Amino acid sequence: MTPRIKRVAAPEPPFWFASAISPYTLKRASPITIDYVDLVAIHVDRADTTAATVDELVVDDPVLIVATDFPEVIHRRGEEILMRLSDRAVTYLISTRSSAPESLPANAQLVVAAWPPEIEKLDALRLPQRWGMAIPVLHAITTNLEVLESLADLAKRRGASFFTSIAVTIEPAAKHDLVGSDEDAYELLFHGDVDALHIATERHIAALAHERGMLDYVPPPNADEKSNWNAAILLTLTATRMLAMDRDVELAGSLARSARAVATLEKPIARIAEAASLSIVESLDEVSVDLLSDWLESGHATFADRVNAEWRLRRDAGLSSE
Repeated sequence: MTPRIKRVAAPEPPFWFASAISPYTLKRASPITIDYVDLVAIHVDRADTTAATVDELVVDDPVLIVATDFPEVIHRRGEEILMRLSDRAVTYLISTRSSAPESLPANAQLVVAAWPPEIEKLDALRLPQRWGMAIPVLHAITTNLEVLESLADLAKRRGASFFTSIAVTIEPAAKHDLVGSDEDAYELLFHGDVDALHIATERHIAALAHERGMLDYVPPPNADEKSNWNAAILLTLTATRMLAMDRDVELAGSLARSARAVATLEKPIARIAEAASLSIVESLDEVSVDLLSDWLESGHATFADRVNAEWRLRRDAGLSSE
């Protein structure tokens, strides 16, 4: 078996990879396993894991390495790939029941997927300096506000630089595993507007992060670079949050299209802006030009900051964390 590799032309939340590598078969845990590449929660009757043989790897930066669940404790294939790509920009993903690598290269960052949300096991993980936590939002487990508060406190105490959510699609069989005998949870998950609850929970998680001084999204491993890929991440994050809030959907669509255009642009936008203006790039709308010009000049984008501030909204207070 060779590692599963997925390549994309433009960044997508939450991990923003150009290439993703999964060294294990999908059925890594039961009764629910999460495909962190395609963002799907899947029912598994019995875990059945095969570890890939790691030979030559042809990937583009930034890279996501998926080393989640117990197979990584046994086989360490994810860590082997991490060492082979030690000079690349890597986001290394583990979960509650997997293990952290012995060492983390300078260009890499660690993301801990808090699934299942077992506080003691998460607290026992040996964590590097560059790490953060991401929570798969699955009703009725990780929509629990007390659980989220505990996870946020743990992340802050252990020095996480970011604390965010992972939006996943839940397969029907996995929904049964999640609700158990909870009739109210069953009704909402199968017949109610569970998407609205999931979005509200994602916004709540962002508010918890902001209150504790953590970023509310997974940054790219090379976040300081003014690259086209990072510019596309900025646009995509802004557009995704606007769409989820149903705010100015037409503009959000324009930002998303601009993000894809920037990601595939051959010439660096920093060079274009320095030589002339981003307005000469025909595929960019006016707001995208202003947003990216602001970011290139100051490292921040006022429009994106306003969207992010609106995004941070606690479910229990109905108030922004600003």
